[in-house]
Amino acid sequence: MTATIDRTIISERAPSPPARLSFTPAGSPPGLLDGAWWPRSRDLFRELPALIEALDARWGRITHVTVNPTYWPVVPRKVPVAGHTVHVGWFAAEQDPNKLILLSYTAGRWDLLVIPPETDPAAAARLMSAAATLGGLLTASALMASERTTHDAQETLWREEDWETEGGAVSADEGRA
Repeated sequence: MTATIDRTIISERAPSPPARLSFTPAGSPPGLLDGAWWPRSRDLFRELPALIEALDARWGRITHVTVNPTYWPVVPRKVPVAGHTVHVGWFAAEQDPNKLILLSYTAGRWDLLVIPPETDPAAAARLMSAAATLGGLLTASALMASERTTHDAQETLWREEDWETEGGAVSADEGRA
């Protein structure tokens, strides 16, 4: 997949709904992730302002964001956010495609799991909780793979239950006739 870099900044944009976020508790031991973000679309220009506005108050002014362009069709170079501009960069090979990195000159760096917008709400809730685990040792991609495994196992269980309830199974007594 290729990334398109948009070199323009549009001064007017529709207001974004509040960001859907979860964080590790303040003062908790460091882990590989500092929380999770569940955007509503794959439009960084539209989604980043709500995220940055929520984080500026919590962590200090965010100045830079980096993404892996694998899941973002357009990566803008700059995004206007509440009176300042946030620079956006991308790293195809070096950065986990399921992670967003936020940088602040005054407060440091944070790594967030990015939950795909099309994710089922129950799965998103599990992922948000897992990403906010104290001292979490799973990478963003490992959390996503774990959720896929859980989902696949649940699907298999449901199919087996459907088979059993629709008369697909032969009871032990019927098999001896």
